Amino acid sequence: MSDQRRLSDHEMDQLIGRLLQLGVLLAALVTLVGGVMLLAHHGSATPSFTTFRGEPDHLTSLGGIVRGLRELRSDAVVQLGIVLLIATPIARVAFTLVAFMVQRDRTYVLITLVVLVLLLYGLIYGRA
Repeated sequence: MSDQRRLSDHEMDQLIGRLLQLGVLLAALVTLVGGVMLLAHHGSATPSFTTFRGEPDHLTSLGGIVRGLRELRSDAVVQLGIVLLIATPIARVAFTLVAFMVQRDRTYVLITLVVLVLLLYGLIYGRA
C-alpha cells in the first residue's frame, strides 16, 4: 500500500464540477470586463447593418488575441472570454484524462485520449 490517498468517484466529480464552474465564471467575468471596455470606447458609435463584416484578422488566432490584449483592445478581451469558455470543457476532458491515468484505468484513458485528440484537432484544424 502506498501513502497516497486516492480520490473517490464522488470527490472526482466534485473537482470536475468545480473546474467547470470556475472556467465558466472566469470566462463570463473576462467577457463582461471586455464588454464594459467596448461600450466605454464605442458605445456611442452608430452601428451599420448594411454590410456583413466577419471577425477582424487579429481576433481569429490566439497570437492575435494576445497582441490585442497587450494593446488593451476591448475586442481582444471579449474574444479572450470566448476562448476561455471554449477551453473550459476541453480542460475538463484533460483533467479527466489525468484522473484516469492516476487510477490506471486503461480503457477510459484510451477513450478520453481519443476524445481529447478529436477536440484539439477540431479546434486547431476545423475551420469552417
